[in-house]
Amino acid sequence: MVIYHGQPAKHRRMRRLYAQFLGPGDLGFDIGAHVGSRVRAWRRLGARVVAVEPQPDCVRVLRLLFGRDRGVTLVPTALGEQSGRASLALSTTNPTVSSMSRDWMDSVSTDKSFQRVRWDRAVEVEVMTLDDLIARHGEPAFCKIDVEGFEAQVLAGLSRPVRALSVEYVPSAHDASMAMLDMVDRLGATAGGYRYNYSLAETARMVGDEWLDMPGLVALLERLRPTGRSGDVYARLS
Repeated sequence: MVIYHGQPAKHRRMRRLYAQFLGPGDLGFDIGAHVGSRVRAWRRLGARVVAVEPQPDCVRVLRLLFGRDRGVTLVPTALGEQSGRASLALSTTNPTVSSMSRDWMDSVSTDKSFQRVRWDRAVEVEVMTLDDLIARHGEPAFCKIDVEGFEAQVLAGLSRPVRALSVEYVPSAHDASMAMLDMVDRLGATAGGYRYNYSLAETARMVGDEWLDMPGLVALLERLRPTGRSGDVYARLS
């Protein structure tokens, strides 16, 4: 809670970052809301927020912090390619890396920063699609997807591009990340194409002022890949 809610300078950077995508009255989807640091930043920008989070402990925190806020809708489910139910692997000591992707967990286990992570229990959760979420709550101005390796399955449940979005990139799961980014690019191609930028994890700053095409983004990620630092790819319709 201190890391995600107790750093005022970081929250100011977050507001500056997301002000590029969200303003008063806009709708933001926070998919993988965790304990709501982005929900808080987006509400300060005047945006309405749909916070999607399947982890029971995190849902309790979100309800405590935002349960009385009419501008926040809490959705205690996971998102995926199709509606149903699925198993969510939980890490008791590192809840930020709880995941529904066994392949992703196997990939990142080789990374030094993940070597102490143990997925020690699991819960069954409800799953809906991103198309379902849009049908219920409306088209978002911005959609953040950070679901620990399950991003491709979330995108598979989306049939049309949204105005702007972000997805997590993890160097130790590079191939899966690139396949997921290809999905993003193909979605954007149906509406004029996306332009891209990148922010290193938790810095809340873009690495450059210039927005890139997909080859430019790939070249950037290849340069940053040896550092091993994960981050978020931002895409907006050109």
